[in-house]
Amino acid sequence: MKQVKRYSKPQSIKQLESELMKLKRLKYPSIPAECLAPITHTDKTANGLTKAIIAFIQLNGGQSERINTMGRPIDRRKVYTDTVGLTRTIGSVEWIPGTGTKGSADISATIKGKSVKIEVKSGADRQSEAQRKYQQDIEQAGGLYFIAKDFTSFVEWYKLKF
Repeated sequence: MKQVKRYSKPQSIKQLESELMKLKRLKYPSIPAECLAPITHTDKTANGLTKAIIAFIQLNGGQSERINTMGRPIDRRKVYTDTVGLTRTIGSVEWIPGTGTKGSADISATIKGKSVKIEVKSGADRQSEAQRKYQQDIEQAGGLYFIAKDFTSFVEWYKLKF
C-alpha cells in the first residue's frame, strides 16, 4: 500500500501568519485576540502559495499584486419556461481571451525600487515556452524573475536578493 505524505506547514508560513496576526491585533486593539479571525496561509496549492507570497512582500514594505491573464467568461445562456412549466436553457458560456502579455508571471511586485516578477509553480507544473520568453524579456530589461515552488525557498531567495 502506498503511503501518502501528510502536509505539514513549514516554519516560514507559521512565522508569516504570526507576523500578520500581530499587525491585525494592532489594527483592532479593542477586540480580544481570541475573537479575531485566524490568519491562515499554505504553500500546498498554487493559489495558497501565491497569496502567501503577496502577503509576505506587502508585510515587508513592498508592493505586489496577482496578475490575471485568463480572460473572462460571458454567459450567453437564456432560460425559457414553456406553457407547461418546464424550463429549458439555450446558449452557452463563452470565454473571452485576456489582453495581457502571453507568459506573464503570476505575481508582479516592486521591492525596494526593483521590478520583480514571480511565477508560481506547484507540483509537476513546468514553465511554458511563452513563460520562458517572458522571463528572458524581464531579465534583459533589468528586472528580477523568480520561479516559486514553495514558500521557504521564496523567503530564502528574498533574503538573498534584498
